[in-house]
Amino acid sequence: MTAPQDHPAIADARLHQGVDDGTATGPVDPGAGLVRIPAHRYTSAEFAELELRRLWPRTWQLACCVDHVAEPGDWFEYRVGPFSVLIVRDGDGTLRAFQNACRHRGNSLCSGSGSGLAELKCGYHGWTWDLAGQLRRVPGRKGFGSLKLSEFPLLSAQVDTWGPFVFVNLDLEAPGLDVYLEGVPADVSWARLEEFRCTASVVGEVAANWKTVADGFSETYHIQTLHPELLRNIDDVNAPQRLWGHTGKSEQLYGLASPRFAGGLSDAEVWDSFVVTQGGRMGVSEPGSVPEVPEGSTLADVIAERIRVHAATQGSDLSGFDTDRIMRLHQYNLFPNCSVLVTADTLSALVARPGAVPGMAEMGIFAFRRASAEAPYAKPMDLRVAFEDLDLGYVLNQDAAVLAGIQRGLNQPGLTEIVLSQEEKRVINTHRNLERYLGIGPAD
Repeated sequence: MTAPQDHPAIADARLHQGVDDGTATGPVDPGAGLVRIPAHRYTSAEFAELELRRLWPRTWQLACCVDHVAEPGDWFEYRVGPFSVLIVRDGDGTLRAFQNACRHRGNSLCSGSGSGLAELKCGYHGWTWDLAGQLRRVPGRKGFGSLKLSEFPLLSAQVDTWGPFVFVNLDLEAPGLDVYLEGVPADVSWARLEEFRCTASVVGEVAANWKTVADGFSETYHIQTLHPELLRNIDDVNAPQRLWGHTGKSEQLYGLASPRFAGGLSDAEVWDSFVVTQGGRMGVSEPGSVPEVPEGSTLADVIAERIRVHAATQGSDLSGFDTDRIMRLHQYNLFPNCSVLVTADTLSALVARPGAVPGMAEMGIFAFRRASAEAPYAKPMDLRVAFEDLDLGYVLNQDAAVLAGIQRGLNQPGLTEIVLSQEEKRVINTHRNLERYLGIGPAD
């Protein structure tokens, strides 16, 4: 493993120290204009192998949610590429993570997720560890001569939580999660993420590189073309972006028409667009007559109040959140593969993980509901579905539908590079971070 002083996460912390002005910051020069990225990063088996050796074992990744491992004896297996991490809640309530391998012959100890675990027993030869990772029993121990149980604990991994999320890192020398997340927790503290409870996670295989998937959730440049219905109720132009280092964000305000519509749109057009793309937040499923907008208020105020009323019927109190907190989406990108989307009433997390070949990936989403910090935890519904059954909602389904076509284009022999604008600075930031972890230059 990399020595602590040389770890890319620490290098990033130095590089971005004190940089946080809400504009195009960090490694992206706002005056740089067009940025070229080699296309083979999305298609090359050699590049994917380099990522498996230098990226995935060294970065913090969203593995599951606190709801999955809330009680002693709960466990969850997280897989990324060939790596498997076992997350367990021990008898004292401590959250632990281990490389999922028996110290005898390497057999995986657990798969999937579950509850009621009292010990970790290999199903091959019976070696057994307690939930703190200490070896307790070895059948036929005399055959191993002077074997000492204390010399064969399970191999640890880092584990930590942020709000309802559980992150893991196989690199014990990597900086902690609090360092890795940089300014994100403070920036979103208003949302009280600890009040959210995970209701479901859905994973499906897609015919695209994991970066192709992640890129789609790292820029708003595509909204004007790919999401014409959404364009009628979102300000995609005045959408500030911020970069910290490993992390970045953008904001988009809903409930008003995009400035791209010369002369604007009527309230009825904006209302119908909001209902089509996210009417479930108000408990409304079909477009209809636009509600009356009181004097001194805006349509966004009316929508926000409808959301508050509907949330109350679901047991959520949004009375402390103003229109802006309800109608403004805060989207956080966490290198390498996670996007967290937050409004006052909604929380979701999108992840992209490498598949068996560079042109395949796993695309997943964690869905949450707002409850309270004291609300009990319950096991989420975890689903693995075929791509054609992967239903992410109206807008995200449009994003998913173009992935295979993007990947086919990236494989064409004449396409040696892709070009990015400064509106896509969060995608650029992903590649700059990749270069640091992989030890390559911008042209490699």
